Amino acid sequence: MGNGRPISLWAQSAAEQPPKAPDALPSEVELAIVGGGFTGLSTALHAADAGLNAHVLEAREIGFGGSGRNVGLVNAGIWLPPAAVRAKLGQRYGPHFLQRFGDGPQMVFDLIERYQIQCEATRAGTIHAAHAASGMAELRGRFDDWQAMDAPVELLDADRVAAKIGTRAFVGGLLDKRAGTINPMSYVRGLARAANAAGAKITTGVKVTALSPENSAWRLDTSQGPLRAKFVVLGTNAYTDQLWPGLKSSFTPIQYFQFATAPLGADAASILPERQGVWDTGKIMISIRRDRSDRLIVGSMGRVLGDRSAGISHRWARRQIARLFPALGPVTFEEAWDGHIAMTADHLPRIHRLAERLYTPIAYNGRGITTGTIFGQAMAALLTGADPADLPLPITDVTAESAGALKRRFFDLGFTANQVLRGF
Repeated sequence: MGNGRPISLWAQSAAEQPPKAPDALPSEVELAIVGGGFTGLSTALHAADAGLNAHVLEAREIGFGGSGRNVGLVNAGIWLPPAAVRAKLGQRYGPHFLQRFGDGPQMVFDLIERYQIQCEATRAGTIHAAHAASGMAELRGRFDDWQAMDAPVELLDADRVAAKIGTRAFVGGLLDKRAGTINPMSYVRGLARAANAAGAKITTGVKVTALSPENSAWRLDTSQGPLRAKFVVLGTNAYTDQLWPGLKSSFTPIQYFQFATAPLGADAASILPERQGVWDTGKIMISIRRDRSDRLIVGSMGRVLGDRSAGISHRWARRQIARLFPALGPVTFEEAWDGHIAMTADHLPRIHRLAERLYTPIAYNGRGITTGTIFGQAMAALLTGADPADLPLPITDVTAESAGALKRRFFDLGFTANQVLRGF
Protein backbone atom coordinates (compact mmCIF):
# COMPACT_ATOMS: atom_id res chain seq x y z
CA MET A 1 0.00 0.00 0.00
CA GLY A 2 2.89 2.30 0.57
CA ASN A 3 4.18 3.88 3.79
CA GLY A 4 5.49 0.45 4.78
CA ARG A 5 2.01 -1.00 5.35
CA PRO A 6 0.76 -4.31 3.87
CA ILE A 7 -1.12 -4.04 0.59
CA SER A 8 -4.22 -5.39 2.35
CA LEU A 9 -5.42 -7.04 5.53
CA TRP A 10 -5.03 -10.35 3.72
CA ALA A 11 -1.29 -9.85 3.27
CA GLN A 12 -0.99 -9.14 6.98
CA SER A 13 -3.10 -12.09 8.15
CA ALA A 14 -2.17 -14.73 5.53
CA ALA A 15 -1.04 -18.06 6.93
CA GLU A 16 0.62 -19.00 3.63
CA GLN A 17 3.98 -17.30 3.11
CA PRO A 18 5.31 -15.90 -0.18
CA PRO A 19 8.02 -17.87 -2.01
CA LYS A 20 11.24 -17.61 -0.01
CA ALA A 21 13.42 -16.59 -2.96
CA PRO A 22 12.67 -15.85 -6.61
CA ASP A 23 13.75 -18.48 -9.11
CA ALA A 24 16.53 -17.43 -11.48
CA LEU A 25 15.33 -16.22 -14.86
CA PRO A 26 16.25 -18.76 -17.56
CA SER A 27 17.05 -17.93 -21.16
CA GLU A 28 14.32 -20.15 -22.61
CA VAL A 29 11.08 -21.85 -21.46
CA GLU A 30 8.12 -23.53 -23.09
CA LEU A 31 5.53 -21.30 -21.41
CA ALA A 32 6.09 -17.81 -20.03
CA ILE A 33 3.31 -16.44 -17.84
CA VAL A 34 3.18 -12.73 -17.07
CA GLY A 35 1.50 -11.99 -13.74
CA GLY A 36 1.63 -13.72 -10.37
CA GLY A 37 -2.06 -13.69 -9.43
CA PHE A 38 -4.90 -16.21 -9.58
CA THR A 39 -4.73 -16.57 -13.38
CA GLY A 40 -0.97 -16.80 -13.72
CA LEU A 41 -0.50 -19.27 -10.90
CA SER A 42 -3.47 -21.45 -11.84
CA THR A 43 -2.06 -21.55 -15.38
CA ALA A 44 1.39 -22.44 -14.05
CA LEU A 45 0.08 -25.17 -11.75
CA HIS A 46 -2.10 -26.85 -14.36
CA ALA A 47 0.51 -26.45 -17.11
CA ALA A 48 3.23 -27.98 -14.94
CA ASP A 49 0.90 -30.85 -14.06
CA ALA A 50 0.45 -31.41 -17.80
CA GLY A 51 4.21 -31.53 -18.36
CA LEU A 52 4.89 -28.03 -19.68
CA ASN A 53 8.01 -26.16 -18.58
CA ALA A 54 6.26 -23.07 -17.17
CA HIS A 55 7.74 -19.90 -15.69
CA VAL A 56 5.80 -17.08 -13.98
CA LEU A 57 7.16 -13.53 -14.17
CA GLU A 58 5.74 -11.11 -11.60
CA ALA A 59 6.76 -7.44 -11.53
CA ARG A 60 6.21 -7.01 -7.80
CA GLU A 61 5.25 -9.82 -5.41
CA ILE A 62 2.83 -12.73 -5.55
CA GLY A 63 -0.72 -11.38 -5.18
CA PHE A 64 0.34 -7.72 -5.42
CA GLY A 65 -2.53 -6.86 -7.79
CA GLY A 66 -6.18 -7.72 -7.53
CA SER A 67 -5.56 -11.21 -6.17
CA GLY A 68 -4.19 -9.92 -2.87
CA ARG A 69 -6.76 -7.10 -2.61
CA ASN A 70 -9.87 -9.18 -3.36
CA VAL A 71 -12.90 -9.32 -1.05
CA GLY A 72 -12.41 -13.09 -0.82
CA LEU A 73 -15.85 -14.27 -1.97
CA VAL A 74 -15.67 -17.57 -3.87
CA ASN A 75 -18.81 -17.08 -5.93
CA ALA A 76 -20.49 -19.28 -8.51
CA GLY A 77 -21.32 -17.68 -11.85
CA ILE A 78 -20.70 -14.06 -12.74
CA TRP A 79 -22.51 -10.75 -12.21
CA LEU A 80 -25.07 -11.59 -14.89
CA PRO A 81 -28.04 -13.83 -14.08
CA PRO A 82 -28.07 -17.18 -15.97
CA ALA A 83 -30.76 -16.07 -18.43
CA ALA A 84 -28.64 -13.11 -19.49
CA VAL A 85 -25.58 -15.34 -19.94
CA ARG A 86 -27.53 -17.69 -22.20
CA ALA A 87 -28.89 -14.75 -24.19
CA LYS A 88 -25.41 -13.28 -24.73
CA LEU A 89 -23.46 -16.49 -25.36
CA GLY A 90 -26.11 -18.52 -27.15
CA GLN A 91 -26.88 -22.22 -26.97
CA ARG A 92 -23.35 -23.32 -27.93
CA TYR A 93 -21.48 -21.60 -25.12
CA GLY A 94 -24.15 -20.34 -22.70
CA PRO A 95 -25.01 -23.64 -20.94
CA HIS A 96 -21.34 -24.73 -20.98
CA PHE A 97 -20.21 -21.44 -19.45
CA LEU A 98 -22.88 -21.61 -16.74
CA GLN A 99 -21.90 -25.16 -15.87
CA ARG A 100 -18.18 -24.35 -15.63
CA PHE A 101 -18.75 -21.23 -13.57
CA GLY A 102 -21.42 -22.84 -11.43
CA ASP A 103 -18.84 -25.50 -10.57
CA GLY A 104 -16.14 -22.85 -10.05
CA PRO A 105 -16.28 -22.78 -6.24
CA GLN A 106 -15.96 -26.57 -6.12
CA MET A 107 -12.84 -26.35 -8.26
CA VAL A 108 -11.32 -23.73 -5.94
CA PHE A 109 -12.13 -25.69 -2.79
CA ASP A 110 -10.83 -28.91 -4.36
CA LEU A 111 -7.47 -27.21 -5.01
CA ILE A 112 -7.44 -25.88 -1.46
CA GLU A 113 -8.02 -29.38 -0.12
CA ARG A 114 -5.62 -31.12 -2.49
CA TYR A 115 -2.71 -28.80 -1.73
CA GLN A 116 -3.69 -28.09 1.87
CA ILE A 117 -3.73 -24.33 1.28
CA GLN A 118 -4.16 -22.52 4.59
CA CYS A 119 -6.52 -19.73 3.54
CA GLU A 120 -9.38 -19.59 6.09
CA ALA A 121 -11.63 -21.47 3.67
CA THR A 122 -15.28 -21.41 4.76
CA ARG A 123 -17.99 -23.19 2.75
CA ALA A 124 -21.13 -21.70 4.24
CA GLY A 125 -22.15 -19.99 1.00
CA THR A 126 -22.47 -16.35 0.06
CA ILE A 127 -25.49 -14.08 0.35
CA HIS A 128 -26.61 -11.65 -2.33
CA ALA A 129 -28.61 -9.24 -0.17
CA ALA A 130 -31.54 -7.16 -1.46
CA HIS A 131 -31.05 -3.50 -0.60
CA ALA A 132 -34.68 -2.69 -1.58
CA ALA A 133 -37.82 -4.27 -3.03
CA SER A 134 -36.42 -3.83 -6.54
CA GLY A 135 -33.36 -5.81 -5.53
CA MET A 136 -35.53 -8.58 -4.13
CA ALA A 137 -37.41 -8.83 -7.42
CA GLU A 138 -34.09 -9.26 -9.20
CA LEU A 139 -33.02 -11.98 -6.76
CA ARG A 140 -36.28 -13.90 -7.29
CA GLY A 141 -35.48 -14.06 -11.00
CA ARG A 142 -31.95 -15.32 -10.29
CA PHE A 143 -33.33 -17.86 -7.83
CA ASP A 144 -35.81 -19.24 -10.36
CA ASP A 145 -33.09 -19.49 -13.01
CA TRP A 146 -30.53 -21.24 -10.80
CA GLN A 147 -33.16 -23.53 -9.25
CA ALA A 148 -34.19 -24.65 -12.72
CA MET A 149 -30.57 -25.80 -13.12
CA ASP A 150 -30.74 -27.70 -9.79
CA ALA A 151 -28.28 -25.33 -8.15
CA PRO A 152 -28.34 -25.36 -4.32
CA VAL A 153 -29.70 -21.84 -3.83
CA GLU A 154 -32.19 -20.58 -1.28
CA LEU A 155 -34.32 -17.44 -1.25
CA LEU A 156 -34.29 -15.73 2.15
CA ASP A 157 -37.03 -13.44 3.44
CA ALA A 158 -36.33 -10.40 5.61
CA ASP A 159 -36.33 -12.34 8.87
CA ARG A 160 -34.05 -15.10 7.62
CA VAL A 161 -31.57 -12.75 5.98
CA ALA A 162 -31.48 -10.71 9.20
CA ALA A 163 -30.65 -13.86 11.17
CA LYS A 164 -27.91 -14.82 8.69
CA ILE A 165 -26.26 -11.38 8.51
CA GLY A 166 -27.15 -9.82 11.84
CA THR A 167 -28.83 -6.68 10.51
CA ARG A 168 -32.31 -5.51 9.49
CA ALA A 169 -30.89 -3.37 6.69
CA PHE A 170 -31.87 -5.81 3.91
CA VAL A 171 -35.32 -6.89 2.73
CA GLY A 172 -34.22 -10.39 1.69
CA GLY A 173 -31.43 -12.30 0.04
CA LEU A 174 -30.26 -15.18 -2.11
CA LEU A 175 -28.06 -17.77 -0.39
CA ASP A 176 -25.81 -19.70 -2.77
CA LYS A 177 -24.62 -22.81 -0.95
CA ARG A 178 -22.00 -23.62 -3.60
CA ALA A 179 -19.98 -20.58 -2.62
CA GLY A 180 -17.81 -19.55 0.32
CA THR A 181 -15.04 -17.28 1.53
CA ILE A 182 -11.25 -17.40 1.74
CA ASN A 183 -8.27 -15.23 2.57
CA PRO A 184 -7.41 -14.45 -1.07
CA MET A 185 -3.74 -13.66 -0.44
CA SER A 186 -3.25 -16.97 1.33
CA TYR A 187 -4.97 -18.72 -1.58
CA VAL A 188 -2.79 -17.14 -4.25
CA ARG A 189 0.37 -17.84 -2.24
CA GLY A 190 -0.82 -21.41 -1.81
CA LEU A 191 -1.24 -21.70 -5.58
CA ALA A 192 2.34 -20.44 -5.93
CA ARG A 193 3.57 -23.10 -3.50
CA ALA A 194 1.64 -25.81 -5.35
CA ALA A 195 2.88 -24.62 -8.76
CA ASN A 196 6.49 -24.66 -7.51
CA ALA A 197 6.04 -28.18 -6.17
CA ALA A 198 4.64 -29.28 -9.54
CA GLY A 199 7.76 -27.99 -11.28
CA ALA A 200 6.79 -24.48 -12.37
CA LYS A 201 9.24 -21.67 -11.64
CA ILE A 202 8.37 -18.22 -10.31
CA THR A 203 10.44 -15.07 -10.56
CA THR A 204 9.22 -12.01 -8.65
CA GLY A 205 10.56 -8.48 -8.99
CA VAL A 206 10.98 -8.86 -12.76
CA LYS A 207 9.07 -6.61 -15.13
CA VAL A 208 8.35 -7.59 -18.72
CA THR A 209 8.95 -4.52 -20.87
CA ALA A 210 8.42 -5.80 -24.42
CA LEU A 211 7.04 -8.76 -26.37
CA SER A 212 8.13 -9.58 -29.89
CA PRO A 213 8.06 -12.64 -32.20
CA GLU A 214 11.44 -14.24 -32.79
CA ASN A 215 12.11 -17.38 -34.86
CA SER A 216 8.75 -19.11 -34.24
CA ALA A 217 8.86 -18.17 -30.57
CA TRP A 218 8.35 -15.12 -28.40
CA ARG A 219 11.05 -12.88 -27.01
CA LEU A 220 10.23 -11.27 -23.68
CA ASP A 221 12.46 -8.35 -22.77
CA THR A 222 12.56 -8.01 -19.01
CA SER A 223 14.27 -5.95 -16.34
CA GLN A 224 16.55 -8.97 -15.82
CA GLY A 225 17.34 -9.67 -19.45
CA PRO A 226 15.64 -11.44 -22.38
CA LEU A 227 13.68 -14.70 -22.26
CA ARG A 228 12.43 -16.86 -25.14
CA ALA A 229 9.18 -18.82 -24.87
CA LYS A 230 7.15 -21.02 -27.22
CA PHE A 231 3.89 -19.89 -25.58
CA VAL A 232 2.98 -16.78 -23.60
CA VAL A 233 -0.04 -16.16 -21.37
CA LEU A 234 -0.69 -12.68 -20.02
CA GLY A 235 -2.39 -13.01 -16.65
CA THR A 236 -2.50 -9.35 -15.68
CA ASN A 237 -6.27 -8.70 -15.87
CA ALA A 238 -7.10 -5.28 -14.32
CA TYR A 239 -3.40 -4.53 -13.81
CA THR A 240 -2.65 -4.77 -17.53
CA ASP A 241 -0.25 -2.06 -18.74
CA GLN A 242 0.98 -1.10 -22.21
CA LEU A 243 2.88 -4.35 -22.84
CA TRP A 244 0.48 -5.37 -25.64
CA PRO A 245 -0.95 -2.54 -27.78
CA GLY A 246 -4.64 -1.85 -27.21
CA LEU A 247 -5.16 -4.45 -24.49
CA LYS A 248 -5.46 -1.94 -21.66
CA SER A 249 -8.27 -0.16 -23.50
CA SER A 250 -10.33 -3.38 -23.85
CA PHE A 251 -11.94 -2.90 -20.42
CA THR A 252 -12.91 -0.14 -18.05
CA PRO A 253 -10.90 -0.20 -14.81
CA ILE A 254 -12.73 0.69 -11.62
CA GLN A 255 -11.53 0.62 -8.04
CA TYR A 256 -12.91 -1.19 -5.02
CA PHE A 257 -11.94 -0.30 -1.46
CA GLN A 258 -12.23 -2.10 1.87
CA PHE A 259 -11.90 -1.27 5.55
CA ALA A 260 -11.17 -3.91 8.20
CA THR A 261 -11.84 -3.32 11.88
CA ALA A 262 -9.62 -4.51 14.68
CA PRO A 263 -10.76 -7.91 16.05
CA LEU A 264 -14.16 -7.45 17.70
CA GLY A 265 -14.26 -10.61 19.80
CA ALA A 266 -17.61 -11.48 21.34
CA ASP A 267 -19.12 -8.21 20.08
CA ALA A 268 -19.18 -9.73 16.58
CA ALA A 269 -20.86 -13.00 17.52
CA SER A 270 -24.25 -12.06 16.07
CA ILE A 271 -22.76 -10.72 12.81
CA LEU A 272 -22.56 -13.36 10.07
CA PRO A 273 -22.54 -16.18 12.65
CA GLU A 274 -22.00 -18.76 9.87
CA ARG A 275 -19.38 -16.47 8.21
CA GLN A 276 -20.98 -16.15 4.79
CA GLY A 277 -19.74 -13.34 2.60
CA VAL A 278 -22.29 -10.70 1.59
CA TRP A 279 -22.71 -8.27 -1.27
CA ASP A 280 -25.84 -6.29 -2.02
CA THR A 281 -27.99 -5.41 -5.03
CA GLY A 282 -27.31 -1.68 -4.88
CA LYS A 283 -26.00 -0.03 -8.04
CA ILE A 284 -22.96 0.98 -6.00
CA MET A 285 -22.68 -2.27 -4.11
CA ILE A 286 -21.29 -2.88 -0.67
CA SER A 287 -19.68 -6.05 0.69
CA ILE A 288 -19.52 -7.40 4.23
CA ARG A 289 -17.35 -10.14 5.73
CA ARG A 290 -16.15 -11.42 9.09
CA ASP A 291 -12.77 -13.13 9.16
CA ARG A 292 -11.42 -15.84 11.44
CA SER A 293 -10.11 -13.24 13.90
CA ASP A 294 -13.54 -11.58 14.12
CA ARG A 295 -12.58 -8.54 12.13
CA LEU A 296 -15.47 -6.96 10.24
CA ILE A 297 -14.57 -6.00 6.67
CA VAL A 298 -16.79 -3.61 4.70
CA GLY A 299 -16.18 -2.37 1.20
CA SER A 300 -17.62 -0.63 -1.84
CA MET A 301 -16.75 0.69 -5.26
CA GLY A 302 -14.20 3.49 -5.31
CA ARG A 303 -10.76 4.25 -3.93
CA VAL A 304 -9.52 4.94 -0.44
CA LEU A 305 -9.82 8.67 0.12
CA GLY A 306 -7.68 9.31 3.17
CA ASP A 307 -6.41 6.35 5.17
CA ARG A 308 -7.50 3.80 7.78
CA SER A 309 -7.87 6.41 10.52
CA ALA A 310 -9.15 9.55 8.80
CA GLY A 311 -10.67 10.91 5.62
CA ILE A 312 -13.75 10.51 3.45
CA SER A 313 -13.52 6.71 3.16
CA HIS A 314 -12.96 6.33 6.90
CA ARG A 315 -16.15 8.31 7.56
CA TRP A 316 -18.02 6.20 5.01
CA ALA A 317 -16.89 2.96 6.67
CA ARG A 318 -17.81 4.15 10.17
CA ARG A 319 -21.21 5.31 8.92
CA GLN A 320 -21.96 2.01 7.17
CA ILE A 321 -21.06 -0.08 10.21
CA ALA A 322 -23.19 2.18 12.42
CA ARG A 323 -26.09 1.81 9.97
CA LEU A 324 -25.78 -1.94 9.60
CA PHE A 325 -24.72 -2.92 13.12
CA PRO A 326 -25.61 -0.09 15.51
CA ALA A 327 -25.07 -2.25 18.63
CA LEU A 328 -21.34 -2.35 17.92
CA GLY A 329 -20.79 1.30 18.74
CA PRO A 330 -17.60 3.04 17.57
CA VAL A 331 -14.99 0.79 15.96
CA THR A 332 -11.30 1.12 15.18
CA PHE A 333 -9.99 0.21 11.73
CA GLU A 334 -6.86 -1.88 11.39
CA GLU A 335 -6.39 -1.73 7.61
CA ALA A 336 -7.75 0.09 4.56
CA TRP A 337 -6.89 -0.72 0.97
CA ASP A 338 -8.18 -0.66 -2.57
CA GLY A 339 -7.63 -2.52 -5.82
CA HIS A 340 -8.60 -2.51 -9.49
CA ILE A 341 -11.43 -4.40 -11.21
CA ALA A 342 -11.59 -4.84 -15.02
CA MET A 343 -15.17 -4.27 -16.19
CA THR A 344 -16.78 -4.75 -19.59
CA ALA A 345 -20.02 -3.26 -20.85
CA ASP A 346 -21.66 -6.70 -21.14
CA HIS A 347 -20.20 -7.93 -17.79
CA LEU A 348 -18.64 -10.94 -19.50
CA PRO A 349 -14.96 -11.91 -19.27
CA ARG A 350 -12.85 -12.52 -22.34
CA ILE A 351 -10.26 -14.92 -23.69
CA HIS A 352 -8.19 -13.19 -26.36
CA ARG A 353 -5.78 -14.71 -28.83
CA LEU A 354 -3.42 -11.79 -29.28
CA ALA A 355 -1.18 -13.57 -31.80
CA GLU A 356 0.04 -17.06 -32.59
CA ARG A 357 0.70 -18.88 -29.27
CA LEU A 358 -0.03 -15.70 -27.26
CA TYR A 359 -3.22 -15.55 -25.16
CA THR A 360 -4.79 -13.56 -22.37
CA PRO A 361 -7.88 -14.19 -20.25
CA ILE A 362 -9.08 -10.80 -19.02
CA ALA A 363 -11.90 -8.62 -17.70
CA TYR A 364 -13.20 -10.65 -14.75
CA ASN A 365 -15.80 -8.06 -13.72
CA GLY A 366 -15.13 -8.53 -10.00
CA ARG A 367 -15.12 -12.35 -9.95
CA GLY A 368 -11.38 -12.91 -9.83
CA ILE A 369 -11.06 -15.98 -7.61
CA THR A 370 -13.18 -18.45 -9.55
CA THR A 371 -12.62 -16.86 -12.97
CA GLY A 372 -8.84 -16.72 -12.63
CA THR A 373 -8.69 -20.29 -11.38
CA ILE A 374 -10.97 -21.62 -14.14
CA PHE A 375 -9.23 -19.69 -16.90
CA GLY A 376 -5.80 -20.80 -15.69
CA GLN A 377 -6.85 -24.41 -16.03
CA ALA A 378 -8.40 -23.65 -19.43
CA MET A 379 -5.22 -21.98 -20.71
CA ALA A 380 -3.09 -24.95 -19.66
CA ALA A 381 -5.50 -27.33 -21.39
CA LEU A 382 -5.53 -25.25 -24.57
CA LEU A 383 -1.73 -25.15 -24.74
CA THR A 384 -1.48 -28.90 -24.28
CA GLY A 385 -3.85 -29.84 -27.08
CA ALA A 386 -7.42 -29.31 -25.89
CA ASP A 387 -10.05 -28.29 -28.42
CA PRO A 388 -10.64 -24.50 -28.28
CA ALA A 389 -14.37 -25.29 -28.48
CA ASP A 390 -14.09 -26.71 -24.96
CA LEU A 391 -13.07 -23.34 -23.50
CA PRO A 392 -15.63 -21.69 -21.18
CA LEU A 393 -16.35 -19.08 -23.88
CA PRO A 394 -15.13 -18.41 -27.42
CA ILE A 395 -11.75 -16.88 -28.17
CA THR A 396 -12.20 -13.31 -29.40
CA ASP A 397 -10.10 -10.49 -30.81
CA VAL A 398 -9.29 -7.42 -28.74
CA THR A 399 -11.69 -4.52 -29.17
CA ALA A 400 -11.58 -1.21 -27.35
CA GLU A 401 -14.20 -0.65 -24.67
CA SER A 402 -16.40 2.16 -25.94
CA ALA A 403 -15.67 5.48 -24.21
CA GLY A 404 -13.50 3.65 -21.68
CA ALA A 405 -11.57 6.68 -20.45
CA LEU A 406 -14.75 8.73 -20.09
CA LYS A 407 -16.46 5.87 -18.20
CA ARG A 408 -13.53 5.58 -15.83
CA ARG A 409 -13.70 9.27 -14.92
CA PHE A 410 -17.48 9.13 -14.60
CA PHE A 411 -17.33 6.11 -12.29
CA ASP A 412 -14.59 7.64 -10.17
CA LEU A 413 -16.62 10.82 -9.68
CA GLY A 414 -19.78 8.85 -8.90
CA PHE A 415 -18.06 6.55 -6.41
CA THR A 416 -16.39 9.51 -4.70
CA ALA A 417 -19.71 11.34 -4.45
CA ASN A 418 -21.29 8.21 -2.99
CA GLN A 419 -18.65 8.06 -0.27
CA VAL A 420 -19.11 11.73 0.56
CA LEU A 421 -22.91 11.53 0.69
CA ARG A 422 -23.05 8.29 2.66
CA GLY A 423 -20.31 9.28 5.06
CA PHE A 424 -22.40 11.87 6.87
